[in-house]
Amino acid sequence: MEKVIIFDTTLRDGEQSPGATMTLEEKLDIGRQLARLGVDVIEAGFPAASPGDLEAVRQVALEVHGPTICGLARSNKNDIDACWEAVRHAAKPRIHVFLASSDIHLEYKLRMTRQQALEQAREMVAYARTLCDDVEYSPEDAGRSDPEYLYQVLEAVIGAGATTVNIPDTVGYTTPEEFGALIRGIKDNVPNIGNAIISVHCHNDLGLATANSLAAVRNGARQIECTVNGIGERAGNASLEEIVMTLATRPQFFNLGTNIDSTQIIRTSNIVSTHTGISIQPNKAIVGANAFAHEAGIHQHGVLKNPLTYEIMTPESVGLSKNALVLGKHSGRHAFKEYLEDLGYSLDRDSLDKVFTRFKLLADKKKLVTDADIEAIITDELFQPPEVYKLENVQISCGSNSIPTATVQLRTPEGEIVKDAALGDGPVDAVYQAINRVIGVANELVEFSIQAITEGMDAVGEVTIRIAADVSTNGNTVKQVFSGRGIDTDIVVASAKAYLFALNKLLAAKREMIRQQQWEAGGNHEPFPTRATFTIDGKGSKDLFKP
Repeated sequence: MEKVIIFDTTLRDGEQSPGATMTLEEKLDIGRQLARLGVDVIEAGFPAASPGDLEAVRQVALEVHGPTICGLARSNKNDIDACWEAVRHAAKPRIHVFLASSDIHLEYKLRMTRQQALEQAREMVAYARTLCDDVEYSPEDAGRSDPEYLYQVLEAVIGAGATTVNIPDTVGYTTPEEFGALIRGIKDNVPNIGNAIISVHCHNDLGLATANSLAAVRNGARQIECTVNGIGERAGNASLEEIVMTLATRPQFFNLGTNIDSTQIIRTSNIVSTHTGISIQPNKAIVGANAFAHEAGIHQHGVLKNPLTYEIMTPESVGLSKNALVLGKHSGRHAFKEYLEDLGYSLDRDSLDKVFTRFKLLADKKKLVTDADIEAIITDELFQPPEVYKLENVQISCGSNSIPTATVQLRTPEGEIVKDAALGDGPVDAVYQAINRVIGVANELVEFSIQAITEGMDAVGEVTIRIAADVSTNGNTVKQVFSGRGIDTDIVVASAKAYLFALNKLLAAKREMIRQQQWEAGGNHEPFPTRATFTIDGKGSKDLFKP
């Protein structure tokens, strides 16, 4: 069966979802899981966007093995050089170059003629090929481009060395019939199309991203660009799990397969949701909590008789399991370590010590510790952003006839313990007010959600929040959103952890901007270093990635 290449852009387009910014460690964790899932290509980021992005793509290229590692670049030499610097360390590197092709983008965004854009595309693809043998080209907003002009652009970039040509429906405008016809037209009208793979990248503004992508492969596309859980700009991208399971469930119709290990889908979905702070809607296809739930009596009766009556795929086929961790508070480190390895985690000694200690504490409180509990502990312990401030203690007083009061103890970047207290509208608000009194960074709480990780009265609670704050970059002040996540059996403690998680991300972003501005103001002509030490505010030499 012919295979469709699965190109995952969760780490690039997915991270562009508001508040979904991830730390380097989180990106590496997702990258390794995508490799276990079996994706063919990982688009790890946009190296020219920032020094942090370049460093993240470089580390993914160095540490994630199996898939092709790709970086995105605009059609200019600086972007392409940065992209190559990041991906060249991979065993299979790829440079992905893009330039708009629709008249509306050419006129209002680029101020270019069609011919100028075509020549720039051809020149930059040729330049990228001098660096890398695997070059992908995307005519941005292809879904709204003149097909005849699109044919000319694709012929030119393939002639210049593009090995993959990607057709983006950038604003989610087309319908499946239209998009399928566009792909068929490309196959029929681009003379050298046989020298490149046709790829598609569909957005979900009208809820048609998956349908458009599948229409494209029916008409000759052989690579689909998608994201886990369908996250991405605006309404998101084509959903990886929907694409993969549609092809797997309907082989007679598509006669196409993938290299994906579908039993890793649920785990991948949960990891991405955790690290981005974007919850999965209950009725989300394949990975939602209700995807395999049956409430209507007639459905329940049918499934009990034969699951095929109402299930077109099995829960096990996507990795959904009810297995619970059979270890308890008397279990040893060796058994715990082996169980983690079965889950796909290989931890160093220090990390194992941290996770094992948290496991023991949780096992004292719960009768049954599940896989989900363990994965939540691992995330909470090992994937925090650099801790500028650390939560040492939190205490609250509240009740129906009292004013909620919170006292917090935080450890400062210098190691000093600072205490403060505050009143609030409720216990969580009081905690946040107390933390604000210590840290004093202006921000706005824009989202707060609580959910139980597992069932039962002793369930571990997970709090996810988003805060918005002004961050200065290149002389402009923009409002950015930062997500935070905390877990604990005590919801107030989980809320405090989530808030500090988000605040530490905010503080790290502000610090990075200040350091870059100081670097540039010092008259340096070299690119801003991603790992270096230099004096900040006259306080001595500091590592860029430490408080």
